[in-house]
Amino acid sequence: MTISAERTRVAQFRRALGLATLIDVHTHFMPKQVLDKVWAYFDAAGPLIGRPWPITYRLDEDGRVATLREFGVSAFTSMLYPHKPAMAAWLNAWSREFAARTPDCLHTATFFAEPDAAKYVREAIDAGAVVFKAHVQVGGWDPTDPLLDDVWGALADAGVPVVAHCGSGPVPGAHTGPEPIARVLARHPRLALIVAHMGMPEYGAFLDLAARYPRVHLDTTMAFTEFVEEAAPFPPADRPRLLDAADRILWGSDFPNIPYGYADALAALTRVDLGDDWLRAVCHDNAARLFGLT
Repeated sequence: MTISAERTRVAQFRRALGLATLIDVHTHFMPKQVLDKVWAYFDAAGPLIGRPWPITYRLDEDGRVATLREFGVSAFTSMLYPHKPAMAAWLNAWSREFAARTPDCLHTATFFAEPDAAKYVREAIDAGAVVFKAHVQVGGWDPTDPLLDDVWGALADAGVPVVAHCGSGPVPGAHTGPEPIARVLARHPRLALIVAHMGMPEYGAFLDLAARYPRVHLDTTMAFTEFVEEAAPFPPADRPRLLDAADRILWGSDFPNIPYGYADALAALTRVDLGDDWLRAVCHDNAARLFGLT
């Protein structure tokens, strides 16, 4: 499907809900040499992927920004993450510059479990970062590592949300699943945690955390799509709980690294069948409130 056809479908989705724009809290922008390696990993269906995964929006940086704007996305993120030590501070410097030249991108930062993490996280907060990315699966670190205690504390004190890939999908990691991040929340209950991918496949356990901690959110990234439902279906019995957490579920797409169209992911949300008010909250209003956007 062409970008033009996708744009039409996304516009129809927005128009049906009366939404002028969407806010996407889970999009990936990173230095070209890093993104090239990420795409190569997806192309090879690496061990953290577990299945063939074609990249739908394999565009240059300007093309990717333009595509999101054509879809009516008024705010998005640059979810970037290190896979080894001594990488996060460099990524944060890049993302700060990217946000400065891309005003509709929410200034994003990241971290790794390493001795200087607390220092560069505070520097990123002071520089204006409004959201962080934590990738437990790729990083392979333990969220309860003492090296990160001051990081979680700084984020909680500053009220800066962190999007954490802490669920065990698509394949489990050494420290994925609800238990490690639950121990972090027990120590830092004011942490504004956004659980990526609805916590798949441990959906219910992460909904439990959202019920327990009022600052825990979940993003919809890839959830409910046919691609994911084949391997990690959302439990029908838990669908009513999505209404209980209706004010803390956020639209995320994983653009550009998705094996289907952007409009297909939005269509998957409509199949959850929780009503237009729920969709408006998820696709715009909740993120607007969380990030202070108009």
